Amino acid sequence: MAHILLVEDDVDSRDALQFLLEHSGHRVSVAGGGREAIALAASLEPDWAVIDIGLPDIDGYEAARGVRQSAPSIRLVALTGYGRPEDRARAVAAGFDAHVVKPVDPDRLAEILTPR
Repeated sequence: MAHILLVEDDVDSRDALQFLLEHSGHRVSVAGGGREAIALAASLEPDWAVIDIGLPDIDGYEAARGVRQSAPSIRLVALTGYGRPEDRARAVAAGFDAHVVKPVDPDRLAEILTPR
């Protein structure tokens, strides 16, 4: 399966998503903030990054731009509590490949992460 960088500051949410992703066969690295994610993306070169938009140090949009610079071939998934059309458009404009609304639907996330 894929190597996924999971960027989520809420420990409970991060642990639950990490469990879900690992249970699906993925290798998961975690970061609690955007700056840490950018550094990890550069050193680990994961296939995917699932990035929470509401991070404590820099927002997920800025983190996505930095992760994309560090690992240009990475695919990005925005993780957010906001699902309006304008929220999705903002995620796409920031360089995200997909947009997932919390609480995460495991089937939807699996569909996104499945290679085509």
